[in-house]
Amino acid sequence: MITRAEAFDRIVGDTAHYLVGLWPEELRGVVFQVADMPTDQALPDRLPRWRVQADEQRVTVFRIPVERVTHSPEKDDVDRRIAVETAVFRAVAELLDKDPWDLAPDRYRHW
Repeated sequence: MITRAEAFDRIVGDTAHYLVGLWPEELRGVVFQVADMPTDQALPDRLPRWRVQADEQRVTVFRIPVERVTHSPEKDDVDRRIAVETAVFRAVAELLDKDPWDLAPDRYRHW
């Protein structure tokens, strides 16, 4: 049995691996990591779900804020996975200065 935190880590890793496969040159050397919460002393009104540090080539996804997006009884494992994948896609899009939909355009074609 794996914990929710372990499942979260796996989803972040799987999604990062997928995106690195699509953008090997642009994401070469980028470090992906998971943290429970941001550690900044002065947080904005909303908790960030990720942090991109382009100068350090680092993407950090914050588990608790992302999990709170899907924290309701009607959400299932698929909804939670989508929320985590979305956070990773949006963070990488921010790093690469691209639209998240442009990161894997063929994935969303249904014809």
